[in-house]
Amino acid sequence: MDTMKLLLGATVALLLGALAVSWQGMTSGVKNTSPDEIARLKKQVAELRMEQDKIQLEKQLQQIKATPAPVAAPSAAEMEALKAQLEANKLALETMEMEKASLRDAEVEMAEEGLLGQRDLEKADVELRRARMIAEALLIGTVNEYVEDAQYGGFITIDVRMPEQVQPGTILAIRRKTGILGQLKVSDVTPEGAIANPIPGFGPVQPQVGDELILPPQY
Repeated sequence: MDTMKLLLGATVALLLGALAVSWQGMTSGVKNTSPDEIARLKKQVAELRMEQDKIQLEKQLQQIKATPAPVAAPSAAEMEALKAQLEANKLALETMEMEKASLRDAEVEMAEEGLLGQRDLEKADVELRRARMIAEALLIGTVNEYVEDAQYGGFITIDVRMPEQVQPGTILAIRRKTGILGQLKVSDVTPEGAIANPIPGFGPVQPQVGDELILPPQY
């Protein structure tokens, strides 16, 4: 926009110059110019000067608009109100933090009471303690397939979840809910999984696909 106005201003100036030269030439060289022609030229010069003044005025208005208006300093009353609001926000945050801390303390206390109560029950009930330890044991893998072989005995293929815990000779227990069906001994480990054989005394219940395998808890 400014570039176009600059170009237009330059054009007006050139036209004014050309008209001035033409006027001088006509004054000195042409003595028989008609009054109508002279009046027309004067009118064109006046219009061009008015256009140039208009462009200059618009340029000054744009410069005034582009100048940022001074920001009024806040009054003393506004400053006091702002300080009061900041102080209220600070107190609200402190109150929220105290409430959160109090809630956390209450939850910790309840958890500790629950844990102590659980331990007291487990002292009187060994099976309850055993069930908790089985339920909390890490999941090492799951039963992928159970194969019965009359000649070599049954074996289980394992989908291993924690390879660092499984190697040949590792004893695993089959967990179903909070009970143990029996134990297996890993005989082979491959990138695809592992193979294990039931340990004697496995029990009458056969493993099923998806049964969980854990390290036998130390009761």
